[in-house]
Amino acid sequence: MSPAHRRTKSAGPPPPAQTLVVDNGAYTIKAGFSSETTENPIPSIIPNCLARDREKKVYIGSDLAKCRDFGEIVFRRPVDKGYLVSWEAEKEIWEHEFFDQKAPLHCDPTEVGLILTEAPNALPQLQTNCDQIIFEEFRFPSYYRCAGPSLNAYNDIQMMFPIPPRVPLTPQLPAEILLLIDSGYSHTTITPLLQGRPLESAVRRLDVGGKLMTNYLTRLLSLRQYDMRNDTYLINEVKEACCYVSRDFKTDMELTWKGPKDDRRETYATGKGIAKDYVLPDFHTRSKGYVRDHDPNAAGKLKHLTTGKSAEAAEDVMTLRNERFTVPELLFNPSDIGLRQSGLAKLVMDSLSALPQGLWPGFLANIIVVGGNTNMEGFVQRLETEIRALAPAECIVRVGKPANPIISTWQGAAVLAKDVDRLGKMSVTRQEYEEYGATWVARKFDGR
Repeated sequence: MSPAHRRTKSAGPPPPAQTLVVDNGAYTIKAGFSSETTENPIPSIIPNCLARDREKKVYIGSDLAKCRDFGEIVFRRPVDKGYLVSWEAEKEIWEHEFFDQKAPLHCDPTEVGLILTEAPNALPQLQTNCDQIIFEEFRFPSYYRCAGPSLNAYNDIQMMFPIPPRVPLTPQLPAEILLLIDSGYSHTTITPLLQGRPLESAVRRLDVGGKLMTNYLTRLLSLRQYDMRNDTYLINEVKEACCYVSRDFKTDMELTWKGPKDDRRETYATGKGIAKDYVLPDFHTRSKGYVRDHDPNAAGKLKHLTTGKSAEAAEDVMTLRNERFTVPELLFNPSDIGLRQSGLAKLVMDSLSALPQGLWPGFLANIIVVGGNTNMEGFVQRLETEIRALAPAECIVRVGKPANPIISTWQGAAVLAKDVDRLGKMSVTRQEYEEYGATWVARKFDGR
């Protein structure tokens, strides 16, 4: 008889009173507490990094908010390409945020349960290392490790679609069928979920995420305007403020084309509203940059003010034209920069092709997008249009987005943490880990 069948319910310790939910993303950690009695849990969003500024001062996690000069700041991130590869750095961040006496989310790890997310299809050795640190170093009494996308099945997904409207009802959790697209800092993953469990053979990954797009925008702006290669943090803010997904890429490129040298096009100056100015922070009077409509006359005036700089001329302004939409276009056409991968819509159909055709209508009618990149204007509309063009004509295609796609995964985990009985069946206790070993734990988390 297997260890799982020999164990009786009364043999284990009582479940912890509350659960620490950690969505351990590559760019930010979404963390907070949830329990049966917590009505509306809210996560804290913590930068998942160690940073050092030009004055050699080090910032850990949420301390980054105290930094006043992000010029030439250097980051060390524990998560690389979606996988947690440096527990040395991650432990320092967790201890600062959760376990120190002055930690913003202070708790005793021996008295709370833990839900921890990971990327789909994570490497077994990294999973084993993670389990070992959770139980042997932090000594959590119970722990549930799972692929982040699967937790979105515990949200009320039908309320995320604009149509058809319905009276809010108690949703069936986890959602019966769901196609989850998670576009984050390191990559974009497509995960079909059936009864809350990922169908591993159909998971697809696109190696385009927020980091690659920021680096691409940095390269474009460094070639055309200022050298920003050491200021990727600032360029990331520029990307989030200015970039959008084009619904008609060819037309937008026409509007922002400069034209031959002796025949400048009239539409180039403003691109019919596409051209925007981003005023960079100077870290004296402004710690944050801002976007404004491009004014060709003002730009010319600043260009000719070379002596006795006025307050106007002291502004460092970057004008963005086709950069605004060519950078997010990488999600739909990665071949633009030589990546030998299909675009997002084709990857969705490739994922479905690994599943029985009878499931296609259910997945296509329940597509949810989460992650920071989905906040870009036009993302949902473009994705829905492209999938509809590739999907069978008889299938309904619906793409929905949560109110806050960055914390959606955490919210699903918080809902799961309220269901103590369900979470207890899915979790592993430290007593079980010590008795049955790491291999048994890995099998349980894999659903075997």
